[in-house]
Amino acid sequence: MVVVPAKTAESPIKAVADAAAQPVSGFSLADYWELDAAHKRGVFNFRPHTPTYLIATRTAHPNDAPYRPFRDISDLGTGLAHSELVFQLGFKLKLIENAFDKPVDLWFGYTQNSFWQASNHRASSPFRETNYQPELMLVTPLNFNVLGMHARLFNLGIVHQSNGQSSTLSRSWNRVYAQVGLERDGWTVLGRVWKRINESARDDDNRDIVDYMGRGDLNVTYRHDGNDYSALVRHNFSTGRGAVQLGYAWPLVGHFKGYAQLFSGYGQSMIDYNYYQNVAGIGLLGTF
Repeated sequence: MVVVPAKTAESPIKAVADAAAQPVSGFSLADYWELDAAHKRGVFNFRPHTPTYLIATRTAHPNDAPYRPFRDISDLGTGLAHSELVFQLGFKLKLIENAFDKPVDLWFGYTQNSFWQASNHRASSPFRETNYQPELMLVTPLNFNVLGMHARLFNLGIVHQSNGQSSTLSRSWNRVYAQVGLERDGWTVLGRVWKRINESARDDDNRDIVDYMGRGDLNVTYRHDGNDYSALVRHNFSTGRGAVQLGYAWPLVGHFKGYAQLFSGYGQSMIDYNYYQNVAGIGLLGTF
């Protein structure tokens, strides 16, 4: 008689971890942040960071108020157009790999977001606002399960954001933040909390910005068959203010996807941090 050994039951915890670690969409945080030896690419290589896109947008109520001290746009008939071209560029590059012989990488990231009144010919088609956001990030891998998802990374960062303007148009703030990244079966969740670095009252252009921009954000993306569904949520529970941005990207051609975006709330741009807007846009998303 031949005795066949009984198959050892697989640990439910290990099964969940293995399933969560296998991205079904082709995207993984391990690849995006080079979290293990198989994905390391060395230093000073440009990599994707925040989404890069070009969209045509429409808002019902442009925020004219900040510009009135410089030009009475209502009398001149050159008020802000309801339609804009908005483009965002985002990239990162690794400065140090395995710092202090530990699994910790130091990254530099940069995001630039510009709002172009391209159709506003009476006002000479100006760039209404451009926001600049450099940041430094210390990233280390994680490997445990939480809420049915696989925790993949922990990120400590410091970020500056400003619009490069002066006088009453100037907006800026600095933050330190902590972020955790989770993933499972095409879902990616990035949760972040931040603390604003206080400035002197004389230099603070927007001392109430936290009331509108909150103390953190949640970014959720689901990828399936080449389609990306995303939601970015900010909320200040003390003031009840915040914002929601929804995105949908679909395969188009080469390194480009079609992209539709809806934004509702405060802070679409720095100049609008305390102005509530509903904005719809459609255009192209780069997948470089």
